[in-house]
Amino acid sequence: MRHHFFSVSLFFLSFCTTIYAQQQKHAITSIGFYNLENLFDCIDDPLTFDEDYTPTGKNQWNEKKLKTKLDHIAEVIANIGVKTTKKPPAILGVAEVENRDVLEQLVDHPLLQKSDYGIAHYNSPDRRGIDVALLYDRAVFTLTHAQKHHLFLKNEFNKTIHTRDQLCVSGYLGDELLYIIVNHWPSRRGGQQRSEPKRIEAAQLCKRITDSIQHITPKASIVIMGDFNDDPNDKSFKKKLKTKATITHSSPYYLYNPMEKMHKKGMGSLAYRDKWNLFDQLIVSSTLLDSVGFKLYKTHIFNPKFLMHTKGKYKGYPLRTYSRGIYTGGYSDHFPVYMYLVRPIH
Repeated sequence: MRHHFFSVSLFFLSFCTTIYAQQQKHAITSIGFYNLENLFDCIDDPLTFDEDYTPTGKNQWNEKKLKTKLDHIAEVIANIGVKTTKKPPAILGVAEVENRDVLEQLVDHPLLQKSDYGIAHYNSPDRRGIDVALLYDRAVFTLTHAQKHHLFLKNEFNKTIHTRDQLCVSGYLGDELLYIIVNHWPSRRGGQQRSEPKRIEAAQLCKRITDSIQHITPKASIVIMGDFNDDPNDKSFKKKLKTKATITHSSPYYLYNPMEKMHKKGMGSLAYRDKWNLFDQLIVSSTLLDSVGFKLYKTHIFNPKFLMHTKGKYKGYPLRTYSRGIYTGGYSDHFPVYMYLVRPIH
């Protein structure tokens, strides 16, 4: 136990909203994921291909545009789930960030300072220099360990493909141990079928991480999150991670994907050529379905109107920063996803 029960109870009464379910009080908190669509600084890094995001580059990326981007992203994070929890997410995975510096600028934004976000981040070997990271409210989540896991890929010429690492973080949500794995799997460049083997490899790596956690901590509580560049029903999930779309008691331990049903209903976190995809997902271990502590309550896509195009050909699509090479000053080409976890207050 990281804290005494009495202090933990006071903590949840102070920091979580109380809801009523079946005449019992519950504490509630939220966990989410957001692809930030190229959160770059304005400095040319000689070790990566980031030239487009410099003042003289193709996108003419400058301090004014960066400030607008940070303002927008902070606005989104500050509003995720707050109608229920009254606070931004306790834990938020992010993708497409260039470095720790832009993350520090983000968490220092006036809209987010009250959340006192800590940062778990490592530079990855991605050629463009984009990474995954985890932001966590230090008053709610106590980080104990963070580790990156490299994804080894080769192309048809047996040359190394430099892509994002997978980030595994462990810590205590209140007094309960929780593992989070943050992903940004290889893109569909070249077509879905041609690029699929790369995501199969990524799924296998993620499965090895979860298996290792299980071996060390049987019945561990795990949240897998990220931009997977695959939908919930694709082979990477169904054949490799072996995710389930329904809750079952026939398996002692499995990975449940609440977003598979959402995808079947036509819901999505990004749109391309008039088709919605649900690449951004949150997957939980079955221990978070019937736990006496925190357990999954609901899962959502955060897609208020201010994040969308309101008219024209792309009405309803995410309002992105650049569209067809033209600066639109939007938010991201992805909607965030989030879920509520609840636990009884005794």
